[in-house]
Amino acid sequence: MAGDDRRGTFITFEGGEGSGKSTTAEQAAARLREQGHDVLLTREPEGTELGRHIWTFFRELAATDKTMTAEAELFLFAAARAEHVRTVIAPALASGRLVLCDRFADSTTAYQGYGRGVDLSAIEAANLAACGGHSPDLTLVLDVPAAEGLSRARALEADDAKSADSIGSESLAFHDRVREGFLAIARAHPGRVKVVDASGPLEGVEAAAIEAIERVLAGR
Repeated sequence: MAGDDRRGTFITFEGGEGSGKSTTAEQAAARLREQGHDVLLTREPEGTELGRHIWTFFRELAATDKTMTAEAELFLFAAARAEHVRTVIAPALASGRLVLCDRFADSTTAYQGYGRGVDLSAIEAANLAACGGHSPDLTLVLDVPAAEGLSRARALEADDAKSADSIGSESLAFHDRVREGFLAIARAHPGRVKVVDASGPLEGVEAAAIEAIERVLAGR
């Protein structure tokens, strides 16, 4: 939980490619607004102008043969997160809003740590600096086998070439490691992280997510 100036609640949605986390976050935000909650739905890295520029760069890489080092990738995401936390997330929490965020620090651990092989202590230090003491009250990890998720994601990319990025285009082995990273995070933080089976119908996934969020809100 974040610093003692927090009045709002912070929920994050995590998962691999094609897990449905973005759709689930959008549906959860709509349902919670219907219930009268003051909801901010945001996402990483596109939650700020800086983050959108960084994400455009990742999409441009996907269209070329150029690459970057895993460490450079780590710090680009950390820079986007530092801006996002300080200009969007922290002010919303301080004003008492319910913040739903599509990806946060756990994505960096899973993708750059487990996926790319960057030392986890370096990632922990980067996340600590970027997050400024803010961590989620609840993280929902939408879990789906990597092959199934990639099939879903690449079907969408076929319809919208602009959605492709240099990370999503990585190998199945890479995405298997990412999935194991998210599951390892869940095992290490059972009080914060809930794994939701995302291989079934979307309605069931959304219902499980809403139920978990409502339990957290009831306890505050």
